[in-house]
This record gives sequence, C-alpha cells and structure tokens, in this order.
Amino acid sequence: MIRKRSLMRRTAVVAAAGAAALVLAACGGSGGDDGSAGHGGHAATAPSSAPSSSASASASASASASASASQGQHNAADVAFAKGMIPHHRQAVEMADLAPGRARSAEVKKLAADIKKAQDPEIRTLSGWLTSWGEDVPAEGAMDHSTHDMSGMGGMMTAEEMTGLENASGKAFDTAFTELMIKHHEGAVEMARTEQADGAHGPARKMAGEIIDSQSAEIEQMNALLGKD
Repeated sequence: MIRKRSLMRRTAVVAAAGAAALVLAACGGSGGDDGSAGHGGHAATAPSSAPSSSASASASASASASASASQGQHNAADVAFAKGMIPHHRQAVEMADLAPGRARSAEVKKLAADIKKAQDPEIRTLSGWLTSWGEDVPAEGAMDHSTHDMSGMGGMMTAEEMTGLENASGKAFDTAFTELMIKHHEGAVEMARTEQADGAHGPARKMAGEIIDSQSAEIEQMNALLGKD
C-alpha cells in the first residue's frame, strides 16, 4: 500500500511537471508569436509605407522638375520667332528714325516715337533669349543685305521701298510711312500668331500676345490717319 501511494504521488508529480512544462511552452510560444507578430507587423507596415512615401516624394520631385522644365523649355518655333522678329523690329525702328526729320504730321512723329520705344527693348529681350538658347543673334548688317529676300515675308520692306521713304518728306512721307508701316505691322502680327500657336517658351508667347495687341491697335490708328486729309 505504501509503495502504491508512493508510485501514485510520483506519477502525479510527473504529470503535474509535464503539464507545467506544456503550459510554459505554450506561454513561451504565445509570447514569441505575439512578439513576432508585433515585429512582423511593423516590418510589414514599414516597407509598405516606406515605398509609398518614397513614391510620393519621387512623384512630387518629378512634377516639380516637369514644371521647371516647362517654364524654361523652348522649341524651333520660338527660335524662328526670335530670329525673324529681331530684323523685323530693327527695320521698324529704322523707319521710325526717319520720321523726326521728314514727317509733317505730329501724329506720325508721335507714332514713330512710340514704335521705337516699344520695339527697341523687345529686340534686346529677343537677343537675350537666343543667346541663352545657344543660338546666333542675327547680325545688324544682315538685314540690309537680306531685306530684299525677306520682303515677301512678314511685311518686310524692300530696299527700293526703304530708299523711297528716305527720299520722301512732308505729306508724301506721312502717307508712305503710314502705308508701309501698316503692312509691316500686319506681318509682325502674323508672325506673333504663329508663335502663340506653335511656340513653347512662355515669355516668348507672352511677348507675341503683347505684339498682337499693341500693333493691331496701331494699325487701326494708322488706318484712321490715312482717312484724314
């Protein structure tokens, strides 16, 4: 009987120890799982949020670079506009320079002064763009030699027309200057509209709009002058 009780107690102790070991193992496993799940959760979350944040930053940088590029970009139409408008403006200024000593009409003299005041700064701006784009600025003398060839484009005057204007005075000069400048302005407006339609450089397209507005208004003014006698 004593031996039986002793064996039973040992069996109970072993069983209890085994049960305790199982519980501890279960607790340890559970704790390990919880910790693992916790770290796993962070690990899983971190990579998914990190790429998301990185992608967002990358998209933002790309958008910023794109916006920056669009402000500074230019194309062949912008180059053609600048290269064509520089000699065109130079000729208008040359015509305007004749007015003070030849025109009789005070209105024609004022118109010529306004044209020179507006177009001289634009020539400098257009030249600056070409330089910044790595393009050649049309030489001053190029207009004199190519005027005849350019007379069919943009309302440019021929060498003969320019000579005739230089030799005129009084009312004859007023009429010739006004008629030729109307044609000249119409050519500039056409060139400016082409730039607005095809150009990519924001400042150049803005200048084109200003040329259209100002020179269209001057065309109306000159048409009114021709109607006066």
